[in-house]
Amino acid sequence: MYEEILIPYDGSGEAEKGAMHGIELAAALGAKVTALYVIDLPGAPRALALRDDEEEMRERYREYGEEVLDELCKIAAEHGVECSTAFRTGSVAEEVADYANDEGMDAIVMGSAYRGAIGSLLGGTAEKVVRTSRVPVITQRMNADDI
Repeated sequence: MYEEILIPYDGSGEAEKGAMHGIELAAALGAKVTALYVIDLPGAPRALALRDDEEEMRERYREYGEEVLDELCKIAAEHGVECSTAFRTGSVAEEVADYANDEGMDAIVMGSAYRGAIGSLLGGTAEKVVRTSRVPVITQRMNADDI
C-alpha cells in the first residue's frame, strides 16, 4: 500500500505529532520514510541590508533543519523504520506537495495545528497541502489539550 511516506518536519509540536503517526504507520506497513525540512525565508522582496544576511540565515535554517531531521531519523530507527532526509527552499505547502509528487512518495503524513473555530476557516499549511497534493495526505490534528 504505502512503501514511501513523506513526513514534513520542522520540530514544532504539531509536526512532532504528525511525525510520530507517520513513523508508527511506516513501522506497521514496513515502509520507509523521508523526513523533509523546508527552508522558508520570510519576506519575498527584501531590503538590501537583509539580502546581505540571507546566506547566513539560510545556513542557520539548514543547520537547525539537519538537527531536527537527525533527531526524527533516530526515533524512526528506534521503531525499525528506514529514514532518509531531504531539504527544499520555498513556500512550505508548495514544496511539500511538489516533493511528494516529484519523488514518487505514496503518502504524506503531517501534523496539523489546533486552530479553534476561526482558524479552521482560514486554514494552515496542512490544509493547503491537502488541497494541492496529488498523493494521499494523512493529517494528525492537535487538539486544545495538546497546546
